[in-house]
Amino acid sequence: MTEPNHSSVPVPGSQAARPGRLGVGVISAGRVGAVLGSALRAVEHQVVGVHAVSEASRERAEVMLPGVPVLEVEEIVRRAELVLLAVPDDALADLVSGLAEVGAWQMGQIVVHTSGRYGIEVLTPAQAAGAIPVALHPAMTFSGMSTDLARLTGCPMAVTAPPAFLPIGQALAVELGGEPFVLAEEARAAYHAALAHGANHLVTLVGQAVRALAAAGVEDGTATLRPLLSAALDRALREGADQALTGPVARGDVGTVRAHLEALSALRDGEDRPLEDVVATYRALATATVERCRSTGQLQAGQVEGLRDVLG
Repeated sequence: MTEPNHSSVPVPGSQAARPGRLGVGVISAGRVGAVLGSALRAVEHQVVGVHAVSEASRERAEVMLPGVPVLEVEEIVRRAELVLLAVPDDALADLVSGLAEVGAWQMGQIVVHTSGRYGIEVLTPAQAAGAIPVALHPAMTFSGMSTDLARLTGCPMAVTAPPAFLPIGQALAVELGGEPFVLAEEARAAYHAALAHGANHLVTLVGQAVRALAAAGVEDGTATLRPLLSAALDRALREGADQALTGPVARGDVGTVRAHLEALSALRDGEDRPLEDVVATYRALATATVERCRSTGQLQAGQVEGLRDVLG
């Protein structure tokens, strides 16, 4: 592999229309890797190989990266000037160190991982071999389909890299269509936790609400929730959560909260099982809401104590 000319990689604000392209290796063809590989290919980088083991990942590679050879990991690293590591968080460290042990990493090679949890410390074995480490995390959820490509446009992307190489990470984010921002190494875990708490737990919460509606006899819970949840999320993101918050807890309506808990505790699913997880989540989130409203002065002391007693 010839050493890539990183001076030709565009930096944010560059006027170059199409700087030098790189040979990209994608490990692996999961929902993130296939989409980002396709996005890089769309701006004329050459995807020289993709790793795909499962039937689903092979099918995804055929759809998103047609014509790209499916290769073993070491062969991809040998061929690539830019290696995109889009593997599960728990597999990343062992993969990087394992490739270092067999001497796979190359001087001047750009190694980019897409984990939100990790920064560049996990890439130390590759950096020790002369590779350039970049952590680049798009703050979005991926379906692994072509519709994700449009959603990359304007997507915030957290970039962590040694100071000298931050422009490379920022440029890659721009080429993917994203909006890069620099994130410190020590902030990565908290950043990722915040995203997971907001997105993943939101999905869990919506699922519980749909189940509760079904148990209450509402046939199409999704349709019932859609306008309410869409408006609530939009207001929270536009105006701020404190301004958007409504409902019985924010009003200090102890009787309604008590009635909610009684009603939820009485519900049964289709197999006549109580919705214990829904009740527990309601208690936990209502308690968190009480404490937030207390700290912002939205609730008076008597209201706080009454709600705590009901939720305790």
